[in-house]
Amino acid sequence: PCMESTNMLENSQKLVAAAREAGCKIIHLPIVFEEGHNEIGKNPYGVLAGVKEGKAFQAGEWGSQICESMTPLSDDIVVKGKTALCGFHSTNLDFIMRQNEIKNVVLGGFLTNCCVESTMRQAYELGYRVYT
Repeated sequence: PCMESTNMLENSQKLVAAAREAGCKIIHLPIVFEEGHNEIGKNPYGVLAGVKEGKAFQAGEWGSQICESMTPLSDDIVVKGKTALCGFHSTNLDFIMRQNEIKNVVLGGFLTNCCVESTMRQAYELGYRVYT
């Protein structure tokens, strides 16, 4: 109900389309865990405990896929290996951004208070200009 009442997906599509039109590089960071969620420790707590218990974001399952309305285009980048809340922690996102000479960051996504916020804070710490 929340996503529908706020038009979250439609608004996200519009934002991404406008960013592409303005020449921005679009980077997708899906979080994916292998079956069994062994990437997460035996005694997780907080958000990751719920992820492991609920078998969320499992590779090959619908929860790990980018939703159809946000399907990456050929010029987009899909970063692989995200198994942590922060998009930088378990990936080569920083390398990809520096290789593409990205200096400014605008973030959006699912679980704003976890993944998006963690990635935003790390981007700032790494010297990127973060716009919220």
